[in-house]
Amino acid sequence: MNRSTRNQTLMGWLLLVPALAIFALMIFYPFINSIFISFTSRNLLYAKSAFIGFENYRKLFSDPNTLFLIWTTIKFVLLSTLMPFTIGLIWTLLMNQKFKGSEFVRGLTLVNWIIPGIAIGFLWSWIFNGDYGILNALLGKLGLIEKNVIWFGGRQTSMLAVVTARTWQMFPWYMAFIMGGLQGVSNDQCEAARIDGVNNLQMFRHVIIPAIKPVLILILLLGTIGNLQHFDLINVMTGGGPERATSTFATEVYKKAFKEYSLGRAASLGVIWAMMLSLFSIFYLKRIKED
Repeated sequence: MNRSTRNQTLMGWLLLVPALAIFALMIFYPFINSIFISFTSRNLLYAKSAFIGFENYRKLFSDPNTLFLIWTTIKFVLLSTLMPFTIGLIWTLLMNQKFKGSEFVRGLTLVNWIIPGIAIGFLWSWIFNGDYGILNALLGKLGLIEKNVIWFGGRQTSMLAVVTARTWQMFPWYMAFIMGGLQGVSNDQCEAARIDGVNNLQMFRHVIIPAIKPVLILILLLGTIGNLQHFDLINVMTGGGPERATSTFATEVYKKAFKEYSLGRAASLGVIWAMMLSLFSIFYLKRIKED
């Protein structure tokens, strides 16, 4: 290796130092520290803590609420990923048609996505309010209900409310990415399919979907990862209730740390949560490398 090459290599490493330092301070150190805390009795109310080994993990896996937490997290992630994805796909196909005002409607749709999550949470809390919510008023006017539904009082209805709000927030995000994928579909391929006599459904199944399949897989993975980490809507609308019906790993870690003050228990739950996230992240990175 000559001197010029060594200098270039050294310069490359020097340019990486700021990024590596930020990664170490903001991600690597907190993660390692969380793993260490998960083996202790650390509590926000007491200055002293002791090393207790796997006791926090033993309590976590012996707690019957843990299985229910995993189930509610899976249910929230599946519903809040597939529902906005489906609506976003349908909406994209409509917006991809060349009609007057389509660009304006596309831009208007994106407003949902850029509104802060906390503001969306308060908006949908008002819509689903059991006493004076606009949804109950509308359903009553249409004759679909005889008395107000307490949406946040039932396990199923509370999850429905949270997923609806998340769907409204995220379907424009799916639309934006799918729209980008559609721009890459070959017009010649579509015209050739039309000449062969395919209808709209066949065009969608056999031409469009195969062409944008890599995009669809990647955004589904990203959506899943995002929903596994999601916190603000659930915290604002239900706080994980009623009776843990809308609890996820995000809300439960917050509850353990800042309401029960048990940092050790929160850290052990966070480690399990991080392991779940890493599985999807590894698959996502593998897909990017393949594409």
